[in-house]
Amino acid sequence: MRPMKTESAPTALIAEDEPLLASALTAELARAWPELKVLAIVGDGVAAVTLTLEHRPDVVFFDIRMPGMSGLEAAAELANEWTITERGGSPFPALVFVTAYDHYAVQAFEAQAMDYLLKPVQAERLQKTVLRLQQVLASRTLRQQSPNEPATNFDAGLDGTLAQLRRLLAPPASVVATAPLKLIQVSVGTVIRMVPLEEVVYFEAADKYIRVLTPRHEYLIRTPLRELLPQLDSQQFWQIHRATVVQVQAIETVMRDEAGKCWLQLRARPEKLAVSRLYAHLFKAM
Repeated sequence: MRPMKTESAPTALIAEDEPLLASALTAELARAWPELKVLAIVGDGVAAVTLTLEHRPDVVFFDIRMPGMSGLEAAAELANEWTITERGGSPFPALVFVTAYDHYAVQAFEAQAMDYLLKPVQAERLQKTVLRLQQVLASRTLRQQSPNEPATNFDAGLDGTLAQLRRLLAPPASVVATAPLKLIQVSVGTVIRMVPLEEVVYFEAADKYIRVLTPRHEYLIRTPLRELLPQLDSQQFWQIHRATVVQVQAIETVMRDEAGKCWLQLRARPEKLAVSRLYAHLFKAM
């Protein structure tokens, strides 16, 4: 039998790097939803993922812009880890994104099933979000209590969240390069080498750099991955993880381990590359 979360007060986690805004949101939530128990307030995406996996709250409020890992990236990482750790019948948390950027929020979230709040949080708007969350949680509780509810329905909800996150994380059409890059300029000592894109096996973000891996060499460039991605041919290079982009023709095989996680074996490199749950849809047998 699938494990079920016992009926109790709803719980939440808040990921917000500005303490005053985090306190304000907590206070507004206490007025709008007195039954809600805030389990933790964290200031970065990594901590948000770790504590959400540990406490399994019903709702997570993610600030869009946090140091290191953004709210969207943290949500994607959380979805990946939630699947890997096999949470059984425990549904993936409802997500609410908090942002100070009105134009961004309206364009990015209006068409999504996920909710968002604008800073500073307004009581009337928060009340609508709370009502929506209560309806979502009530529906989930009914499904969990149904003895005939198939386990796949819980996975379907997570798959829907992943599809939305993919759309939100995709580069806006306005910044996608009309002519994809053909060469990467890399510094080797005092020399700049022009590396053809077809020689690149994969890119990997590392701190403030990107590692550029060819069959025989490794180079470092300073361009952030989010700026490089729109310049790559999306038919030639696939993002498989928030920090990894691989050349499709460099992939030899795709393997799935006992936990259900996908790994790529490359043709010209010895490393095995992990595929996050967010991008596993790319690898389906024809």
